[in-house]
Order: sequence, then structure tokens, then C-alpha cells
Amino acid sequence: MASPIPKDPSRRSRRNNPKAGFTSLPAKGRKGKAPAWPLPADTKRSALLELAEDRIAALVADIESAEDGRTKGRLRRNLAQAEQSAAILRLQIEQQTDLELGLWSALWATPQAKLWEASSAFVRMLAQFVRWNVKGEQGDLDAAKEARLQRKDFGLTPMDLLRARAEIEKVDEAEDRGSRRRAKPKPTATSAKDDPRGGLYAVR
Repeated sequence: MASPIPKDPSRRSRRNNPKAGFTSLPAKGRKGKAPAWPLPADTKRSALLELAEDRIAALVADIESAEDGRTKGRLRRNLAQAEQSAAILRLQIEQQTDLELGLWSALWATPQAKLWEASSAFVRMLAQFVRWNVKGEQGDLDAAKEARLQRKDFGLTPMDLLRARAEIEKVDEAEDRGSRRRAKPKPTATSAKDDPRGGLYAVR
């Protein structure tokens, strides 16, 4: 009875390798610019700022029309509080915008970004994660919880990367592969005795 044909070693190694079929991500990260930031300014904070500015304008008008000194004093205290609230909201919106754009650019330079650019849906999903994460950094505990829930969809931790069936290639492996691509094969010199033309003779 004939022995079975042995399988190619490369096929056996792929079957036994727990990371067979994983997507290899570049160790040096994704190159190129990040996509344009797709979300508008924070709607809730923008609306609160607009309300605060309307209240400031109304209080200024009330102060100008008030005749009683005690009433004017109360209105001025209310005006100071409204101006403080508006200033805090402006600062929060400005900081949020800077932090969002900074984190957005940083994430698109990571190795994992190669997974996201294949789908346009991931662009907005990632932007929403960035917004929750930044608001969490600014002290919003509910936003921080939401950011932790969304984080797993983007392979940002080793465990999440494993779930995404992806791995970041080692730097030395990437450098070796690049060196092999750049290396040019050296021409092999043919000796006289190996040259088949050496056995040819002219017939007269």
C-alpha cells in the first residue's frame, strides 16, 4: 500500500499557527494625513454657550433699565455668574476641539489605522470614540465609560487587537523584509568550462 504524500511543511505550519490568517500591521504605523475631522462642534456645549450669551445680553439690558440700586446690584451679580459660565464653556469647547484634533491625528498614525481606512464607516465611528474619550478626560465620567465600551472596536489594546485578528509586525522583521527588497541579486559569473559554447568547433 502506497504511503500518503506528505504535506508541504508550509501548509502544516499555517494550520498549527494560532495566528494564521491574521492581518499584519506596519510597526511604524500608517503613513499619510488623517482624514478630515467629520463631526461638528459639540452640540450640547455650543447650545449652552448660546443660551449663556443670550442671558448676558438680557441682563445687560435689564441693568440699564433698572432704577433701583438694590435691583441693579442683584442683576450685576447674576451677570457676573452668566459671564463666568460663558467663559468656562468657551474654554471647554476650545480645549475639546484641540484635544479631539490632536487625538484624531495621533490615532491615524498608529499601526491599527490600516484596519480602519478600509471602511468609511469606521471614520465616523472613530470620531465618535475620540469625542467620548476627550470628554472623559475633561471630567465627564459617563463619557469615559462610553469611551471604554467603544474602544474595543478599534483594536487599541493587545486583547482588542487579538479579537480583530491582527498583529503588529516586529520592527526587526520589517527591517529585514525591507533589506531583502532593496538587495539586488549579484550576477553569477559563468566559467569557461561551464560555457556550452566551449565545445563548439568550426567545420571546414
